[in-house]
This record gives sequence, C-alpha cells and structure tokens, in this order.
Amino acid sequence: MMNFNNIKRVYFLGIGGIGMSALARYFIAAGKPVAGYDRSSSVLTKKLEEEGADIHYNDSVPDIPEQFRNMTEKESILVVYTPAVPKDHTERVFFAENGFRVIKRSELLGLITSEKTTIAVAGTHGKTTISTMVAHILTKTGFGCNAILGGISRNYNTNLLLNAGSNIIVTEADEYDRSFLRLFPKFAVISAMDPDHLDVYGTFYKLHDSFSCFASQVSAGLLLKKGLDIELSGKKGLHVFTYSREEHADYFARNIYLKEGLYTFDLVTPEKEVQGIRLGQPGLYNVENAVAALAISHMAGLRLNQLQNSLEDFRGIQRRFDVQLNTPEIVYIDDYAHHPEEIAACVTAARQLFPERNITGVFQPHLYSRTRDLAHGFAQSLSLLDKLILLDIYPARELPIEGVSSEMIYNKVMLNDKILCTREELLDVLRGKKPDVLITMGAGDIDEFVEPIKNLFH
Repeated sequence: MMNFNNIKRVYFLGIGGIGMSALARYFIAAGKPVAGYDRSSSVLTKKLEEEGADIHYNDSVPDIPEQFRNMTEKESILVVYTPAVPKDHTERVFFAENGFRVIKRSELLGLITSEKTTIAVAGTHGKTTISTMVAHILTKTGFGCNAILGGISRNYNTNLLLNAGSNIIVTEADEYDRSFLRLFPKFAVISAMDPDHLDVYGTFYKLHDSFSCFASQVSAGLLLKKGLDIELSGKKGLHVFTYSREEHADYFARNIYLKEGLYTFDLVTPEKEVQGIRLGQPGLYNVENAVAALAISHMAGLRLNQLQNSLEDFRGIQRRFDVQLNTPEIVYIDDYAHHPEEIAACVTAARQLFPERNITGVFQPHLYSRTRDLAHGFAQSLSLLDKLILLDIYPARELPIEGVSSEMIYNKVMLNDKILCTREELLDVLRGKKPDVLITMGAGDIDEFVEPIKNLFH
C-alpha cells in the first residue's frame, strides 16, 4: 500500500483527461504540487492551470518542471499515466527508465478508494450520469460523500467533490483496459453491458467475463440493471438487487409523466413506494438513471423519506444532453454520446421534448476500432435523425486501421439527407443547413465547436 504522506509531488501524463483531471484536483486539494503533460490545451487544462497545476503541451523531457524530474527526489515523486499515453511516449520512457514511481490512473484510483467506503458505478453507458446523481443525492441530503466523477457536474462545476467528514467516495468504474478490476467497492451499480472496447477485449464474451469479475469484487450491495447476465459465484454477504425504468424489478419507476419537459415518477422499492419524485433533467433514459442512483443511495444507507426531493434540482453534467441554445429559431444540444445506445437515447430524448421539430445531428466517430466493430449499430441509431452531418473519425489513442473510415457508417445510414464533412467544413455546412434542432455528438474534440456554433446561431 502506497503511503501518500511520502509523496511530495505528482506528475500526470495525460492530465487533461476527465478522469485524470479529477485525480489532479484531488492532490491539489491535498496541498501537493501538481504538474503534467497533455497534447493540447483545453477548457479542462486551463482550469487546472488556474487551480495551480503546471502544464505543458510538448512531449519533451526538458519541458517537465525541474522539481518533478529531480533524480535525487524520485522516491517522493509519483508519476501517473493514462492508457491513452503510448509506451514510447518520451516522457513516459524517461520516468520508467530512471526508476520513478510510475502507475496507471486506474491503480491510483484503486489506492485512493481502498481507504474509503466506495460506491462504484460501472456500465458501458450511464455511469457518469448515475455516479453524479448519487453524489448529488448524498450531498444534498446531508448524508455526505466524496466523489471522483467522469464529467463536470453542473451543480458543483467540478468533477471532484471532497467532504472531510465523510468516509464515503463515489466513483465511476471504467471497463476500458479492465481498469475497474482495480476497485473493490462496498456498493456498486452495473448499468449496461453492451459490446464496446473490443479492441481491448477481442470478444463480447471476454467483456462480459470482466464485468462478472468486477461484480465478484463488490462486498456488500450490488445493483444490476434488470436483464443483465452477471455470473456470481454465491458470494457470502453480498446482497444483489435489480432495477429498471418501468419493468417490475426490486427498484423501478411507475406513474411516469412528463410536465414542462421534466419527468415525475413514483419509485417502487423492496420496502415501500416513494411518490412524486421530480427529476430536474429531461430524457426518459434519465428516469432509469435516476432509479439506479436512488436505489444505490438507499442500499448505502439513505432513508427512503430522504429520496423524494433529492433530484429535483439536479442540473446534470456538461456534455450530457447539454442544452446550449433554446430559442424559437433553434435548439442546440451538445452530448458526449459515442456508442450506438447513447446516440439512440439522446435522439429519442430530443424527439420527446421537441416532437414537431426537425432534428439535425452532427456525429464525430471516436476510435477506428469502435467504428469498425459497431458501424451497423451507429448507422441504425443515426437513422433516427432527420438529417445527418458525419465527421471524420477522431483517432484518440489509435493509429488508422486500413479500410476503416466514417464511410462505413455513412453507407449504412437510412436517411436521404446525409453528408460527409470535414471539421474545417462544418461551420459552413451548418450555416447552409439552418438547423431547427441541432445535436452535436461524440467523445473526441467535437466539443471545441460548441462556442463557435453558439456564436453562429445566437
């Protein structure tokens, strides 16, 4: 077990990632000097710099602040990297070859959470929203928690919540690179188990097996989306519950109705029904997320009478059905959706809110491997739109794969009004389209267009 008291400085390779930035904030809050590298400046890195982090954007050992590469103090310097940073990255090689303590982000998260009562949320989609809802519920009700989140909470304008009086920590359990196997939570949610990250797992069976391994590491309470086939080997002391949006389960919603764009519902629990829960975010899929968040909060010790008003003022997460403009001329929504199921949920939510309006979607595929593996699913979900503007693939950590491009999706989309477009052409194309309801979707750098698009139509 690492003694954080012996760590004087922390250096992050890939500090601009949403998960890494939360961990950087954790150490800044603890009074440790923090520095890091990322390949480009972003809203997140600028905010971290304002908070005290020393960040540079060239893969260059001389650019590392001298005190963070001091060979005589390397025992007190912790270096953390994200899997997006390749093995031959110059700075990563320098630290590894010179005997610094170099660990993965997932290992650090495991070390931090091992000292606390952990509530972890896993799933191929839904985990950021559910974990942020849980953190909000526990904070608002006075139950208290710490939280390391995979998105920026709009209620708190951060992805890190700290509460010195609480030993509870809420976090996402990310399946990518089997990262969640570093976590041993007391309570956990598994929200979805769709094919994804097949570049890591190879087959869906291996992905499924990894989720079962994660479930076996939960010690007290496990909440499963009803219908998920998780293998549990009769672990003693583990209480397993199911949840659903409307289908009968241990926890589920009924009497769901939409009023002024937001949902109200009754929550059925194993004990009794909680009536009139109002959710401060649109989207029927968020009712399901809310059921999960309310259920795991109850399992962790929150009383049922505390649940009713706990999500009424929940304001969501940046880039999760994030309404940027809402005027009679145009509605503009930005969303992180990068999996077919997420795209379908986002478009369906927009249809429910704006049933008579024409919806244009801009989608930037994320990763060559995901595009190759899920092209048919992407095409089906994008066909729910009225109009599609499809961008080139954002490669992230990957090198190009021969024969894989956005055309794999484009050719399968069942829309008459569709166009392939480069990033450089996007604003001109949008200007010509004059969209009614516009949704930008993707996990790459499409978020860099949010402000230019708002300026274009505002």
